[in-house]
Amino acid sequence: MELKNMISDGEKVQVFECDGKCAKIFKDPNVPKSVFLYEALTHTRVEETGCRHIPAFEEITKVDGKWVIVYELVKGRTLREIMDEDQKHADDYLEQMVNLQIEIHGLRSAKISKLKDYLKRSIESLDMIDDVKKYELLTRLESMPKHTKLCHGDFAPENIIVNEKGMFIVDWFKAKQGNASADVAKTYLSFCLSHRTEYAEKYLKMYCAKTGTAINYVQDWLPIVAAAQLKFKKPEERELLLTWIDIADYS
Repeated sequence: MELKNMISDGEKVQVFECDGKCAKIFKDPNVPKSVFLYEALTHTRVEETGCRHIPAFEEITKVDGKWVIVYELVKGRTLREIMDEDQKHADDYLEQMVNLQIEIHGLRSAKISKLKDYLKRSIESLDMIDDVKKYELLTRLESMPKHTKLCHGDFAPENIIVNEKGMFIVDWFKAKQGNASADVAKTYLSFCLSHRTEYAEKYLKMYCAKTGTAINYVQDWLPIVAAAQLKFKKPEERELLLTWIDIADYS
């Protein structure tokens, strides 16, 4: 396996073009097998929904003692790159993004992990909020309606690749079945964390208008998804995430 152009270099993985495929290499040779097997399994279960916007899973292999997941290579530019370069058409790109997310939410897979379970575990694992606040968040989560829609879990412009064939979504390892509004709240939060508040507000209004969803219903999910995001312990996100948790109305 010949690694050529590096596509991205993250904290835990590197992505290369390799023999006409996309090779995602886990940097730690001792990464638990459950990590990359779970990602591969989740990806294939999304494929089985008939999703038209996902690169095909190819294989799992090893390179220099490190585990590698091989996917179909989708060439193109990320939607984030396109939006940054052509800001005057930002509303058009946001609408395409919203339409794509609505299509994804129309899919189902009973085999994919449940979003509520993931959020519950994430909140329970936190050590930077007190037990009272943790209880309030968990109570709010339990009261939210249970749905089974396909949720990407990290639906953002940087995870959408655009080419002449259309739009393709990558990084499905956080995909869950659950409430679409929680997925929307996560996307809104992602815009805010990347200092794109104007995009966040336009995106939220556009999604809610197209789906007939009340904006405050999505906002009810914000403290929950913000708390779940805290588990990744990114210093640059901590202050904003704690602010979102603190604005929760528990009355």
